[in-house]
Amino acid sequence: MIAQNNVRSTNNDPVESSESSPITGASNGGAGTSRLFRQFGSLFSSSAPANDPAGYVEFGSISDPAASSGRTLGTFAGVFCPVALSMFSALVFIRVGFIVGNAGLYVTLLQFIIAYVILLFTVSSVCAISTNGAVEGGGVYFMISRTLGPEFGGSIGTLFFLANVVGCGLAISGCAEGIIQNFGPTDGSDSGSIPDGRWWRFLYCSSINTLMLIVVLIGAEMFAKTSMLILGVVVVCLLSTYISFLTQGPMDVNIPHENSLVNYTTAKYTGLQADTLWANLHSNYTKDYTSNGNQVNFAVVFGVLFSGVTGIMAGANMSGELKNPSKSIPAGTLSAVLFTFLCYMALSVLIAATTTSTLLQNNFLFLGPINLWPTFVTIGILTATFSTGLSNLIGASRVMEALAKDRVFGPLMNFVVKGTYKSNPIAAVIASWVLVETILLIGSLNTIAQINSVLFMLAYLATNLACLGIEITGAPNFRPTYKYFTWHTAFIGLLGTAIMMFVINSIYALSSIILCLLLVIALHLFSPASQGAQWGSISQALMFHQVRKYLLMLDSRKDHVKFWRPQMLLLVSSPRSCCPLIHFVNDMKKGGLYVIGHVKVGEFVDNDSSHDPTIEEYTQWLSLVDHMKVKAFVELTLSRNVREGIQHLIRISGMGAMKPNTTILGFYDEEQSKDFFEYEESPYKTNEFDGNGIKLFPYRKSGETKSLGVVEYVRIIDDVLRMKKNLCLCRHFHRLDKQMIARNNHIRYIDVWPVNIFEPKNEDPFDVVSQFMMQLACIINMLPVWKKLELRVFLCESETVSENSAAFERPAEHRLDQRLKLLRISASIHKIPEWNKDIDFAKHRNILKQFTGTSDSNQVMVEENINRSKLYMQRINQIIRDKSNATAVTFMYLPTPPATPSVDYKEKCHHYLDLLTELTFDLPPTILVHGIDAVTSTTL
Repeated sequence: MIAQNNVRSTNNDPVESSESSPITGASNGGAGTSRLFRQFGSLFSSSAPANDPAGYVEFGSISDPAASSGRTLGTFAGVFCPVALSMFSALVFIRVGFIVGNAGLYVTLLQFIIAYVILLFTVSSVCAISTNGAVEGGGVYFMISRTLGPEFGGSIGTLFFLANVVGCGLAISGCAEGIIQNFGPTDGSDSGSIPDGRWWRFLYCSSINTLMLIVVLIGAEMFAKTSMLILGVVVVCLLSTYISFLTQGPMDVNIPHENSLVNYTTAKYTGLQADTLWANLHSNYTKDYTSNGNQVNFAVVFGVLFSGVTGIMAGANMSGELKNPSKSIPAGTLSAVLFTFLCYMALSVLIAATTTSTLLQNNFLFLGPINLWPTFVTIGILTATFSTGLSNLIGASRVMEALAKDRVFGPLMNFVVKGTYKSNPIAAVIASWVLVETILLIGSLNTIAQINSVLFMLAYLATNLACLGIEITGAPNFRPTYKYFTWHTAFIGLLGTAIMMFVINSIYALSSIILCLLLVIALHLFSPASQGAQWGSISQALMFHQVRKYLLMLDSRKDHVKFWRPQMLLLVSSPRSCCPLIHFVNDMKKGGLYVIGHVKVGEFVDNDSSHDPTIEEYTQWLSLVDHMKVKAFVELTLSRNVREGIQHLIRISGMGAMKPNTTILGFYDEEQSKDFFEYEESPYKTNEFDGNGIKLFPYRKSGETKSLGVVEYVRIIDDVLRMKKNLCLCRHFHRLDKQMIARNNHIRYIDVWPVNIFEPKNEDPFDVVSQFMMQLACIINMLPVWKKLELRVFLCESETVSENSAAFERPAEHRLDQRLKLLRISASIHKIPEWNKDIDFAKHRNILKQFTGTSDSNQVMVEENINRSKLYMQRINQIIRDKSNATAVTFMYLPTPPATPSVDYKEKCHHYLDLLTELTFDLPPTILVHGIDAVTSTTL
């Protein structure tokens, strides 16, 4: 149970004290959004610039994605087509009429503007991130995880994966609805090419989903070729719709047989008429016949509308297959956004000017009957929804593959990595297909649309948050080549998505945010810690930004004693031998600064090619802090000797007004050190610092001599006090066992002895040193494990020169009690009757002063006085030991060391340390304390 507090210095570990605590040891913004859509003539280049054969530059190295397996897609095929098709989705032919008929033209145009503003600013964030470095597979997930870090990246990536799954289900439901409308029963009869019903629809959706699975399994390149063909078909079908609006005259259109909310069978299509446009300008919300008659409102309409335009990430999802992602993603996405926006605005105006609200509200598929070529609408519905479903299914599988490769969920998704064939994640595609099947069980397209919108908005919110955060931090390496981005665009996108999430459906929005936070917590606890270091986390950049700002605001000239808190510098030689003290100081810091300092003895040689040894050791000390689970910083220094190194640490530790005000040293004695990393019953046992036969943090073994002398140690004490730092010398902390204190009721006290044993006086026992001692004891007594212990203050008075000594005793105790009450310190006062009876303090006072800084520096020591002082200390030690059978920690008064220069200074240093050794012999864990300034206040 013993471990030495001796301080030593070796080549490997300069200072070895005992178990206790060995000593020693700029914005890229400015460009507005008005330039977002300029220069589209060069948007569709599908290859890297001629002077950049690599295609893109990766941090630290140059890679060639074009030459990589699977990277074959250009801007038009890989980004524009998937984005345009995904943004048309089921909305363009199936739900624009529903939106105009319920919300009216004014609100519809407003909603499209709101949606596209959110999308535009989100696209700006995507473009900024994607042009700031190499973009790999995983699209948006890759961008967010490499910016926000593994916790937020993994959680948002998971929700984005789910959003793609729901989006695929939405597209399939729209495709099935179009099939039923054209080939199912009509006019309320059972006649038709195919039967209708809830489970029949689920069968059709499953068949479409399976067909998509087959196409996706063939590979992304096949999808790209398919998407270009489908986009051409959709554009032709959309043009036929525009032509029909301009040429078709009035007609009656049948109401679908599944609409049971009305008792009529037809509704009017008027063709282009001013009266029709006027009637459709304002909102007229009714019930939705496809979702059991649920009431329609602004939120429902916007949820359906936004679900149709969530495809802006479709190009980013294909980042693993793009030749030049950093160029293709911005160009293709922005052009597709502009193209679809113009198409939707024109379609909304034409619908409002030609179709009555009755028809719009009761037949969502009215475009077929009024078209000059009805088959074109059918083809358009099937191709647009089918291509959107393909895009979402591929996007979901790519995000799932990226999550698995990053081991965000550990070995849980290893099957995805193993199930990859020729760069196509077969297992991820099949898993996504299974989840889409579960979404299809919901049935109602409008209900799926709201869930889809909320999930996509959360992903967009995270994207804007990532871009806003990295822009605010002013990170020098954030230099995107996309220049039409500022923090304003990211903030507007962030605010817009956050608000509209709750407008669409507050329950879905709140549920998705809670799910996201739960995933963040789970990933923080269980995901590999190394990922944050490999990817970088924006949280570190944000914390740096804020901490620097507040450190500059923290002014030491405005410090007030009322808000004083301990700022600890613990000087450690080998942490192996002082684990309990490291933990104890962590408790004593009371939310203040805690720095673990270590001096490595050596010289920085100019012609030495090796690195500074403290650089290599720093990470080991950080690992130690993690192992000890203490909230501490680490400061290492290289110096020619320990004393000089400690002076460096005292001066340079901390920053600004956050600098240590208290220095803690281990005691200098002959006790043998103990290795708490090897001791079987030690709570600190670990093999983490034993590798390849080398033990990190070596300590002084039995028989080894100390390299730090007594005189140097005492001079270090004197240095600390002269540098105006509070000082604590800690002894016997190898005996401290917090677990035993928590379990054992025998240990009941924290003791304070506020008397200078070297110079006892009949004065107020609460001088500056005693107040500091009481403050530390009170802080310890506030903590959970230590709170069960009673704080005891021992009143030790010497015989007074006054003739009326008995009359003086009572006021001293009264003054101490009053002071404790004023300082709000709950402690019991214990008088020591042996103090006056057994010891002649007046006789020893002048003798003991010879060994402290208060003595005459030219006074010569006498051997007889030295022996008397040792006997005196032994008797004091016996009194304290008799009172310490149930004590956990003892705080004692540390006198100042001998003054320098003085006669026989070296001998005085030896005797000073010998007397402290006798005083603290065989006591519980003991702290010798010397305070410099007042640390307590009795005022409000």
